[in-house]
Amino acid sequence: MNKKALLTLFSLLFLVLTQIATADEIKTIKQNYKQVLLSEDSADKPLLAILTSYPQETFFSDQMVVELMERYPISKTRVTELLSKIQTDGSWSDIDYANQNRSGWRSKIHVERILELTRVYTKSDSEFYNSKEVADAIHLTLKYWFGKKPVSLNWWHNQIGVPKILGAVFILFEDQLSSTEKENAIELMKNAKFGMTGQNKVWLAGNVLVRGLLQNDIDLVKASRDTIASEIRADQIEGIKADNSFHQHGAQQQFGNYGAAYISSMSMWAQLFSGTPIAFNQDQLNILSKLINQGYAWVLWKGNMDINALGRQLFQQAQKHKAFVVGFTSNALAKADNENRNDYENLVTDNFFSEGEGSRLTGLKHFWMSDQTVYRRPQWMASVKMSSRRVIGGEAGNGDNLKGYYMADGALYTYIKGDEYLNIFPCWDWRKIPGITSYETDSPLKQLSWGGYRNQSDFVGNVSDGATGMTAMDFNRDRITARKSWIFADEFVLCLGSGITSDSSFVVTTSIDQRIKKDDLYYLNNNSWEKVDSVTIEKDNRFFHDKTGYIILQPSKGKALTEKRSGSWKDIMSIYPENVTGEKNIFSLWLDHGMNPKDESYQYMILPASTKDNVKQFDIEKIKVITNVKNLQAVEFDGKIYIAAYKPANIQLTKNIHFKTLETGLFILQFDRKEVKVTVSDPTQKLGEISFSINGKPYMVKLPQGERKGTSVSTTVK
Repeated sequence: MNKKALLTLFSLLFLVLTQIATADEIKTIKQNYKQVLLSEDSADKPLLAILTSYPQETFFSDQMVVELMERYPISKTRVTELLSKIQTDGSWSDIDYANQNRSGWRSKIHVERILELTRVYTKSDSEFYNSKEVADAIHLTLKYWFGKKPVSLNWWHNQIGVPKILGAVFILFEDQLSSTEKENAIELMKNAKFGMTGQNKVWLAGNVLVRGLLQNDIDLVKASRDTIASEIRADQIEGIKADNSFHQHGAQQQFGNYGAAYISSMSMWAQLFSGTPIAFNQDQLNILSKLINQGYAWVLWKGNMDINALGRQLFQQAQKHKAFVVGFTSNALAKADNENRNDYENLVTDNFFSEGEGSRLTGLKHFWMSDQTVYRRPQWMASVKMSSRRVIGGEAGNGDNLKGYYMADGALYTYIKGDEYLNIFPCWDWRKIPGITSYETDSPLKQLSWGGYRNQSDFVGNVSDGATGMTAMDFNRDRITARKSWIFADEFVLCLGSGITSDSSFVVTTSIDQRIKKDDLYYLNNNSWEKVDSVTIEKDNRFFHDKTGYIILQPSKGKALTEKRSGSWKDIMSIYPENVTGEKNIFSLWLDHGMNPKDESYQYMILPASTKDNVKQFDIEKIKVITNVKNLQAVEFDGKIYIAAYKPANIQLTKNIHFKTLETGLFILQFDRKEVKVTVSDPTQKLGEISFSINGKPYMVKLPQGERKGTSVSTTVK
């Protein structure tokens, strides 16, 4: 054989081998995809057992809840019901196809049901495995959709939601699709194209990837994979941030909404690409691990997501469902990422399999790019959410979050069991969200819109020495100004407010707490605990409810109250029908600053995971509030002095310590004989350095810059 013939032979052989390799690669990805879609992973069974112990949701539009509900076993009764309601044209008799709700688009139920039928048809242990009746129903309902081509007023359903669901159907049912159905399937998947940012970009690329699988186009599959992987980075305007929070729709924390979808999507793609040449590399897996184990892990408590992390998706069981998303995501990534497996397993154990045990994750975490602080002790957790000129506080849209106008105005939640506020939303007084300072009025709440809102101040941040910390916010919104700060310690959260001013004729209040009543409310009266349903606050008082103590440190007016309330879920999320209501006994505690307050203030403590005896005997003398005025707050406790200087300050802190700062800032001073450990941060995130003096001796500290602006730095001075 001559040289030319040999070259031709080798070229043909290379082409054949390449085609075989390509076919094997696509086959592996499809097999992995089917395994994920059919929930056949044994590692998920313990977590699945907990999920399915809760009733299956009836009304939902959140894609993550859709996917959680797909994990529930589909009963014979359910399949029989679905089959019985299919009409001759392939539609379902009980779906309102004319409905155009932007969030809960009813026509989308049609494709969700097709996926249900496809799963029972494909799952080998199903009673309907390879059932001709089910196969005929799938063909008929697909024919309806392909023929009618329903279009939502919300682009997301057309380009992401529907192709994502039907893409799963097409992969599972591919061998049964006729050539015409296959062509229609590919044409439908073309509604998704590369583009956009953050999780929307990932969703769209994922839908394009499924089209590549249907077309056996490895180049399109790889291009989609690369587009998906391009979002595994922490240096973009939207997506993962340097503090391991997640942003979408601008500088807005989106842990529970787009962020949850992002980690769920990435965990699925990590599984699908596993064992192929396009698997995520270890650097990419490490970035995902940091987001989940150094970000999400902080906002979960005992299988519930912190309300401050939910975003606009305040559905029934939202706190639990979002936590389950993180749990299943962690299971998936633990299989794909051996290097970080232990961290994922610890997260799942801590939240779902450690009943009665303390949390392993403790300490203080401030998300400086999202204006949120989380403080965790073994038996309790606290979370504060704020906003600033840098960070959007919240948004509404598509009929979601209709009452969330105040949710980032210093909302403070404390958790012991994790379900203290579960499903409280229809029963809340939304002007008394825990921690906020707002108006008391029956006037309708203002509604947010796309783009959300920002507190009109730059001074929002935290200083932490690694053990404790102080969070502060210069609040300026809706004609109310106030200086609000929180100091986090082993036993309590100390809450300070000063400079509370408004020119409105409405009464201004600060809500201490508003949660589900779990136990009797007690009021310390003449050094004895008295069970009460309602009591007016007229001085410095102490209260106890549900293993949590409340100590008001300065004479104040206000009220403690327990009462039964009810409300409609439709007032919170428009997806719900009018008849879906909630009713709960609610405990509320708030302070009354009166009408037209000027430079009013407050001081109170919350003691979670405590007892009546501990709250009764707590010695408030060991906490010295040095000053709590408009421009300066300073507290001495346990050998440390915490300072929030909203303006340059000059103050005698103690008999022997004089402090002066030439700039605004947050400080922790810890004295040890002749040395002082100074921890400082710049909440405005504008300064390059801070100059201060202690007892006349000047010092200057260089501040973190770039993506670390707003974080704390410590130095020791003599």
